[in-house]
Amino acid sequence: MSMSLRLLAVAAAFAFAGASFAATAPAKMAKPHTAQQQRMIDCNKQATGKKGAERKAFMSSCLKGSSMTAAPSAKKTQQEKMKSCNAEARTKALKGAERKAFISTCLKGDAAAPAAH
Repeated sequence: MSMSLRLLAVAAAFAFAGASFAATAPAKMAKPHTAQQQRMIDCNKQATGKKGAERKAFMSSCLKGSSMTAAPSAKKTQQEKMKSCNAEARTKALKGAERKAFISTCLKGDAAAPAAH
């Protein structure tokens, strides 16, 4: 008999805990977001698809209130630069030291300089 009393007590405890949680949860959800929380929500939505350093830079400026809607396309990440420089070096069929020099200047943003050589 004592085992069934224990089970009844445990079941009552879980029922009470569940009922009290259910009663408090909607009250917390109904609370409006602060300005900072809303900004974080908005910035997270805008940062969809961005990863790594690009996302970090975007979130930082977005949370500070800067508008970065055009900036990500204007400034490439290091990985994007590496991809485009490698593709260009492949197109030009560069090898060895010539390729290394081209990649170096391309990553620095001076891609037009080696093209004149």
